[in-house]
Parts: sequence; C-alpha cells; structure tokens
Amino acid sequence: MTSTSFATLAERIDTLASTPSDAALPDDAESVVARLLSALEQGEVRSAERERDGTWHAVPWVKRGILLGFRAGRVVPMPDANGAMGAAWPAGFFDKHTIPPRVLSLGDGVRVVPGGTSIRRGSYVAPGVVCMPPVFINVGAHVGAGTMVDSHALVGSCAQIGERVHLSAGVQIGGVLEPINATPVIIESDAIVGGNSGVYEGTIVRSRAVLGAGVVLTRGTPVYDLVRERVYRAESGRPLEIPEGAVVVPGARAVRGAWAGAEGLSVQTPLIVKYRDEKTDLATALEQWLR
Repeated sequence: MTSTSFATLAERIDTLASTPSDAALPDDAESVVARLLSALEQGEVRSAERERDGTWHAVPWVKRGILLGFRAGRVVPMPDANGAMGAAWPAGFFDKHTIPPRVLSLGDGVRVVPGGTSIRRGSYVAPGVVCMPPVFINVGAHVGAGTMVDSHALVGSCAQIGERVHLSAGVQIGGVLEPINATPVIIESDAIVGGNSGVYEGTIVRSRAVLGAGVVLTRGTPVYDLVRERVYRAESGRPLEIPEGAVVVPGARAVRGAWAGAEGLSVQTPLIVKYRDEKTDLATALEQWLR
C-alpha cells in the first residue's frame, strides 16, 4: 500500500500538475518526478492498489506524477555523451530525458536475457523476474517476484502483474495512464496468460486464472462461463473481471440475423470451460530450471 510518508510528495505533484499548460513548470518539477520514479522502482508506491476486499483502484496522484514526467521532459538522444555506451556510439533512440530506461544491477535479482529488452524508469521489477527478449515494461508497471515475461511481450504503463505469473510469448498487457482515475490492467498472482493473448482497458484477471493462447479481453468483451452458466461483462464503473482459477479459451457465437446466419458469421467470444485443478496445474507448470 502507498505509505502516508509520501503525502508531501503527493501534494507537491498535485500542485505542479495544476500549473497551466501554457506556463513553465517550477524548477523543482524534474526532481519531484525523479523522487516519484525512484519510489515506484523500489515498490514504495504503486499506481494501483488492492484493498482487503479484493477491489482494485488507481492511485491518481501517482499517475498524475507520471504524466508530469512527460510534460517536464525534453526529447534527447539516448544514450548521450554521459551514457554507458559513450559518445562514440550513435543514439539508439530518442525519448523524454525524465523517463529513460531503468538502470538495473546484479543486485536487483532480475534476469534479463540478451536480445533487446527495455525496462523503463519508474517500473517495479521484483527479484526473480525473468525477461526473455524482446520485452518492454513501461513506466508505472509493477511486476511481482518470480514472474516470467516471455518474448515479444508488453507490460503497459501502470499495469499490475502479480507474483509467479507467466506472460507467454506475444502477450500484450495494455497500459492505462489516462484518465487518472481509471484502473489499469491487473493480472493477479499465479495466473497464466497464453501466447498471443491481449488484456486491455482495465480488465482484471484474478489469481490462478489461465487464459488460453489467443484470448483477447477488453472492456466490451462478454465472457461466457460454461461451468457456472453466467456471463461476465464490464459494468458502469466496474471493469471486466475473470474469476479466480477460471480457464478461458477463445470461442465464438453466432451473429443474429438472416443474412449473417446465411453467411455463417460469428464473433469472437472467450469461454470459461473449466476451473483450475491438478490436471491444469500439471499442464501449465513452469520448468523451474529455466529460471
């Protein structure tokens, strides 16, 4: 949970963020942003928090501070003359100087396999996380201990990934920075997200759930539970939620109408076909020696 010791930082961020868009930011804006990004990297604050009853909510002042970082930044070549690669190397990319790639050390306990992974400043990546190339983890994201982020996977801005999660190859976890009150995508602990799946628009995937390869979840996606015989949808003020332990696979349902029926048309519809059991655990077990 966000510590009350950061109340002063939150207050200062709110004040800076209220500076008119046509006015220059005060001199301390960059240092305030740097303090926030450091706190995010240490896991001292988060862009979204879970209450005791299991509900998630965004932390507006944190998201406001991240947006302030973009406003305060200027686009520079990276790495520059002070970068690790030295001035003799050409710039690899161009981005806001306030939010460069995060600097990791061996002591962070994160395994980053060579091949083009980028972990942005202001993201929390816990010890035991494995990143298979290429991976992009955006600012404000939180990735829990023991999680595997596989090749070509995206963890979007402010997304919250629990412990021992497996984000398979090609997974896209959407980011939500604006509006600041919007809860980002949540993947709770021990969930498995199959290859080429996509989770967007604040969807919550509860603990131990399994998304089969190719499942796409958005705010407008209805999910049909064949076990409990009910439909899960996002409602006003509430995101789509996948229940704990649910096993979700891609499905389809017929489109109504004479012409659609004659053409045999259907729309994509994720289906919950079972709830996790020992057989599922055996089929989805991660090889520990890979870590």
